[in-house]
Amino acid sequence: MDKRRLLIRLLPVGIAGLVILFQFFSAEKVTNEAGRTARYALSSREEKTLGLQSYDQILSESETVDSGPDYELVSRVKQRLAATTGPSAKHFVWEVSLVRNPQVNAFCLPGGKIVVYTGILPVAKTEAGLAAVMGHEMAHATLRHGSERLFQKKATQTLMTGLQTSVGDLSYEQQRAVMGAIGAGARYGILLPFSRDHESEADKIGLRYMARAGYDPAEAIAFWQRMSHVAGSGGGKPPEFMSTHPSDTTRIAQLRQLLPQAQAEYQRAAQP
Repeated sequence: MDKRRLLIRLLPVGIAGLVILFQFFSAEKVTNEAGRTARYALSSREEKTLGLQSYDQILSESETVDSGPDYELVSRVKQRLAATTGPSAKHFVWEVSLVRNPQVNAFCLPGGKIVVYTGILPVAKTEAGLAAVMGHEMAHATLRHGSERLFQKKATQTLMTGLQTSVGDLSYEQQRAVMGAIGAGARYGILLPFSRDHESEADKIGLRYMARAGYDPAEAIAFWQRMSHVAGSGGGKPPEFMSTHPSDTTRIAQLRQLLPQAQAEYQRAAQP
């Protein structure tokens, strides 16, 4: 291949690189509660608007539980945890809804809108178990993981577009092979590890929230052990490198490492 053709082929990749650099330096940069520097695709206001829209849509399509012991339980846990979240959530308006749904699930949308499915309550088992899962989901929101993943996804898509343009003169089969290999590398080498890091980070900060709220952080390990049995009963799970979440073994081992620090927070919270 002569130099001119090589330059023409590399030009789209170079342009994509410049666009990514612009995205990188123009994005909001924050040192998050976990002590890591993060960049975001959306402003806090945009995140909150999207979170509220999604929350309203979910509730409009769901049957909510608005009274009774289970409702009081999730409301109490939300109130105690929200009081521990600190500056990262100073503009959040925390709300929680209990949705009648057998799925073992809970999540927190940007801006502090929490949804708990009734199906997760038997697995949570105790108030502290529920605090473990709700604290984890609330940490995803305060750490703004959704906006950070969107930032990385946009950068990856920009690079993929540049690469696709650069191989446009190849045959369809060659293009498919090249883009397939690059896409797999981006997915398994960048995007999935990034998602697993977010899960581990939410475990760390969620453990901190529940300890500050006066819940024994050791209950988080018991909760995730129960979750591993529930997930395992549904059939085989993909290997960790192919998953958005750490393996159950990895997650529980990481929680055990974090436990001494969280127990210190718990002891401080117990002091009058």
